[in-house]
Amino acid sequence: MRVLGRRVYWRWYGEVLLEGGVTLRMTGDVAKWLRPGDRVRLRTEFKKPVLGFDEYALEGAFPLWPPFAKTLEHVRESPLGGEAYRYRLRVREATYEGDFEAIAELEQFHYASEKEVVALWVCTQCHKTLLANAKPLCDCGGEARLKEIRGSTPASRFLVLELVERLPFEPRILGYLRLDPPIPRMHRRIPGGVERNIRERIFPEDWFHPTFEGGREWESALDRVRTAASRIARVVVHPDYRSEGLGALLVELALAWVKERAVPEGRREKHLVYTVAQMARYHPFFEKAGFRYLFDTASGRPVLAYPLTEEAEYYLERFLKEDPYARAHGGRLFVSRFGRVQGLSGPIRLVRVRKSYRSHLELSDLSPEVQETLAAFGVRARVLERAILREADLEVPPGSVVALAGASGAGKTTLLRLLLGEPPDGGEVEVPTARRVALGLGKLVRQAGVTLVVATHRQEVIASLDPDLLVFVGYGGLMAIPRRDPQT
Repeated sequence: MRVLGRRVYWRWYGEVLLEGGVTLRMTGDVAKWLRPGDRVRLRTEFKKPVLGFDEYALEGAFPLWPPFAKTLEHVRESPLGGEAYRYRLRVREATYEGDFEAIAELEQFHYASEKEVVALWVCTQCHKTLLANAKPLCDCGGEARLKEIRGSTPASRFLVLELVERLPFEPRILGYLRLDPPIPRMHRRIPGGVERNIRERIFPEDWFHPTFEGGREWESALDRVRTAASRIARVVVHPDYRSEGLGALLVELALAWVKERAVPEGRREKHLVYTVAQMARYHPFFEKAGFRYLFDTASGRPVLAYPLTEEAEYYLERFLKEDPYARAHGGRLFVSRFGRVQGLSGPIRLVRVRKSYRSHLELSDLSPEVQETLAAFGVRARVLERAILREADLEVPPGSVVALAGASGAGKTTLLRLLLGEPPDGGEVEVPTARRVALGLGKLVRQAGVTLVVATHRQEVIASLDPDLLVFVGYGGLMAIPRRDPQT
């Protein structure tokens, strides 16, 4: 069948007209890429002029509808091996109005967002344009509909990561990824200048052209796009879930999306997925997904690429081997700033340790009302004593990760204080945790230019830190002693 026309109303709603008088309802983000004259294959069990979202399947050169979706389980392993917990997730192309509202809310957490307000909304009643990060209420009482996510383009498509099983206080959408056509031009920063059109020197030029150039006539600009590369323009994860490895997971799933559907335009097989991301210098999630570092743009932002085909792999490897600047980095961008520290010389030991606390309960300082209430329950002035540790023994091997568990008031903080130097009532506490740690800490913060304030009463720790300023605290005052210059 041939496409006769398309109508794009919202990102989540559009229509495509086929020959034979059939109208397909779909998202505007899919409908915008179908051009009059395109040949498609329609599969449906319904014989009616208008088909809804769930009533058909459509293919062009690649699958078009229903939207891309996969369900999976994401397992988080403990540092010592084994499963700590798991998430049941669904990744899918953004389809519904609520998906794009969630994307707008998440966009405000993106590190590179240059807008304080990231979304444009329009009131369906008075047609006023509203700026807000979450769905606003118009002064006239009308419902606001999302018009556009600022920073995105008409060519953008979105993948959302949804939490399938969640508690009432957990978000539905944990993150999203935005995929765009290649940017029109790309230049490389080199020592002493700029090398223009570097991307086309590495890969075939027609992989990146014709691409989306923007402008007022955005629909005709979309119709001209036919590239063999896709660009990951955004990866945003909810702040509460950023330590869960979901950024790398989203990137891996986006690669599967591109392979299966040749997104964003779906007209030509994709050889390459690339990204321009400053954050990749400080977080390796792109490299964890298999991306290789190529070069820095003229503005100083790193470019990383993932080859989807053997042909792309050949061009990428040739560049990394033959280009003098690429040979220096070898395709690797992220370098860990953390080295391995020297461990303790021996275990931490508690030998027959005893520790108790004694406090005097005195009611005379309390208000008469409180004294009267306590007296009604038989509370009088008394001495309270509690044994926290009784002949306790413990050994912690060097390099161990230790968790202290127990109810409130059980003695967890007391134990930590003993390890930090508070004397026990009896027994021995052997901590080999202090001069070496202080020496390493002082060296690290000075190299990194970090301001460090440490509280301690142990003289060996003070000596090892060699502080620039020693401040004595007590009796309502402060006495600051600057570090003495060894040359004087």
